[in-house]
Amino acid sequence: MNAAVKHSPNFCLHCGTPLALKTEVEDGGPKARLRCPACGWTHWNNPTPVLAAVVECTDQGGRVLLARNAAWPGRMFALITGFMEAGETPEEGISREVAEETALQVQQVKLIGVYDFQRMNQLIVAYHVQAYGEVSLSPERAEYKLFELPDLRCWPAGTGYALADWLRASGHEPQFLDLPRRPSAGA
Repeated sequence: MNAAVKHSPNFCLHCGTPLALKTEVEDGGPKARLRCPACGWTHWNNPTPVLAAVVECTDQGGRVLLARNAAWPGRMFALITGFMEAGETPEEGISREVAEETALQVQQVKLIGVYDFQRMNQLIVAYHVQAYGEVSLSPERAEYKLFELPDLRCWPAGTGYALADWLRASGHEPQFLDLPRRPSAGA
């Protein structure tokens, strides 16, 4: 099952009728969309913007903070991420997320790039954030580690590619973790 269907509503948000998957030609080609057969409402299923930060701790010798999400099994450490909220710029949003999840004071925010994460139907906007202060994790985070740049290992997915691009721009050739592949929906 693709992300376009897996993360979608089952019923029309306007009239409550069960939605039906319809393929129609639009915008130059066939597109499969969930549509309401009663009122015609369409679920466009646009990707959700997610903000991510490579957090460089300026008062810790430039080491990079990676954190483990409390809901994750195992000991995978990753970038600080969060959803962009209405009424804020992406820069304001990632500054807020870093402050909320780590209690660090953000000094500078610089765009790294934009990455797709189709498995979750997300568009990741990644930043290099310079910050300082004493780390105090939010309940969303179980633990953190500070890494020297040569010790960082990237992962083959959205935010891992952002970390790799930042490392390259910082003069370090990224090293990737060899993670087991997720089983496909048909497997």
